[in-house]
Amino acid sequence: MSRLLRLFRINQVFLRYRLDSFALGQPLPWPIALVLAPLRILPAPKQARGIRLRRALEDLGPVFVKFGQLLSTRPDLLPEDICTELSKLQDEVPPFEVDRLKGRVETALGDKISNLFATFEDQPLASASIAQVHAATLPAGDAVVVKVIRPGIEKTIRQDCSLLLTIARLIEKYHPDGRRLRPVEVARDYQSTVLDELNLQREAANTATLRRHFEHSRLLYVPDVYWPYCGKDVMVVERIFGTPVTDIAALRQANTDMRALAERGVEIFFTQVFEHNFFHADMHPGNIFVDTADPAAPRYLAIDCAIIGSLTDRDQYFLARVLIAVFRRDYRQVAELHRLAGWVSADAPLQEVEATIRTVCEPIFQRPLGEISCGHMLVSLFQAARRFDAEVQPSLVLLQKTLLNIEGLGRQLYPELDLWATAHPFLERWLIDRFGPSRVLRQLRRDAPDWLEHLPQVPQLLMRAVDQLNELDRTLKPDTRAPSGTTPRHTRRQRLKWAGGALGVTGLVGLSQLTAGGTDFGQNASTLLIAAGLLLLLVR
Repeated sequence: MSRLLRLFRINQVFLRYRLDSFALGQPLPWPIALVLAPLRILPAPKQARGIRLRRALEDLGPVFVKFGQLLSTRPDLLPEDICTELSKLQDEVPPFEVDRLKGRVETALGDKISNLFATFEDQPLASASIAQVHAATLPAGDAVVVKVIRPGIEKTIRQDCSLLLTIARLIEKYHPDGRRLRPVEVARDYQSTVLDELNLQREAANTATLRRHFEHSRLLYVPDVYWPYCGKDVMVVERIFGTPVTDIAALRQANTDMRALAERGVEIFFTQVFEHNFFHADMHPGNIFVDTADPAAPRYLAIDCAIIGSLTDRDQYFLARVLIAVFRRDYRQVAELHRLAGWVSADAPLQEVEATIRTVCEPIFQRPLGEISCGHMLVSLFQAARRFDAEVQPSLVLLQKTLLNIEGLGRQLYPELDLWATAHPFLERWLIDRFGPSRVLRQLRRDAPDWLEHLPQVPQLLMRAVDQLNELDRTLKPDTRAPSGTTPRHTRRQRLKWAGGALGVTGLVGLSQLTAGGTDFGQNASTLLIAAGLLLLLVR
């Protein structure tokens, strides 16, 4: 019954904000068109569609608000006016009773509040849809913040996510752009993200990892995690004090070097993405503060590490090369890299891909370099790739959203920010390092234990190869037509081919055996055997 009531509530909001107008002018299946037809006699809505959608999501509650926030990060799927309006959604809800919150803390940590904390502030610092945050002091005197998951929120989230999936399936089935918009994939991605946020142990682990990466850096400070006070529903971290990054007046009053601050933000982003492959993917202004103790070298302070992104080694490599090729305006290479990376289909005509990329990028480069947005350029490239049946990985979309946030924030701090001037040398250094001796040594150190573990199997594989070669040799029928005392004319070539076959078979056997544990050694060694076998088979 509660599900039916919720659907009824959604229909009410749908009609109040005339969301049916989103389908006007679209070719719809006749059952949907028949249902919506009576609504066309109603007066045309006066507010813009983005405003109406934002207000509808706000009326539907916190789960839909967070979904709208996710949609605002998908300019590859939605029009710019809607994304801009949805980005104004605020995840703020009335706080729940402090006594109830303290009860959850005591249950999770197994002791009374008075024993756990020297002080505990009843007034929350923040109250969002999933969690609530309070300031406190530990018995040792450390200032901390206590984050607590709202009671009953998981049931609400699962119910609303189920409804979102139902709506998404209807949109995918009946909306003309349903398949292109991939609403089911977006809804499932949201469900996975929001359910992950319910586990504060996961957020604590992300926070600790990010802090370790920047432990000796003057670029970014991440609060310390107090592990004895952490669990699935409760997390306690160091309380930080800094200037909100959006408080431009306060930053200027502290004589902060705004250019250095903006460029350091870009450096932090590229360091996270390419050096650590572990980036804070929710760096909106509410989660970023600035330490102005040294105005000439300001340091960022980051909180709320619930959403973290990472790329595959392959996507890292191709992303760096694509960005460099784009800014060199080498569109043929950009097209080749898109195809090699799988960002366009393998059978896409290279000339068409190149022409599409040129059409997207050339107008962008008519502006001064400092005004070019890397984030919007990536959005445009991924949108262009859609016509070639490409599926962009969710991790790349998350990175694209983060880059847009960082770039927008950097230009708010310092309008003349040339993101590429900071990023270009960083990317070139990273590509050189990727193939340098230090990278090889790191790889050797990482894989050496696997190699040593499988080393005893190598002699057995070689003996098996020899046995297979001898078996093939016994099948050799002498050429009785050859003169006595001479070697048949084709014997040497045949032996090479048999050897190639034996090596290839051995490689395949090794590949199946050695890679069972997921080790790179087995795959690489077996691939070499297969390659050697093919080479011998090609001997003429």
